[in-house]
Amino acid sequence: MSELTSGLEAALAGASSPSWSRRVRAGCDLARFADVPEAADALVRLLLDAEDSAVTRRTAEALARVGTGAAARLIALADAEADDSQADWIRTGVRDALAGTDGGPEIAAD
Repeated sequence: MSELTSGLEAALAGASSPSWSRRVRAGCDLARFADVPEAADALVRLLLDAEDSAVTRRTAEALARVGTGAAARLIALADAEADDSQADWIRTGVRDALAGTDGGPEIAAD
């Protein structure tokens, strides 16, 4: 198993953890795999985490920092399904990611 594959597997396992901090770490680690179907499913679940807003916020931030079309689609999909509170935290995470840039998103075309 390659290092990349083992990293993906570990992050997928962390996405189901009862620990909010492990779920946050998983969301950050999975963001670079936004175009992998298993990771995409887990990322949407993390964006819509009902137990801890930190998971939602940090996962959205990580996806926005990745900046790919796949990451943007997952953010949009989760935002459309989110309740008002989750949507606020998703948007806060995106704003947090963009705050360090020159003020505009850098979404790459896939």
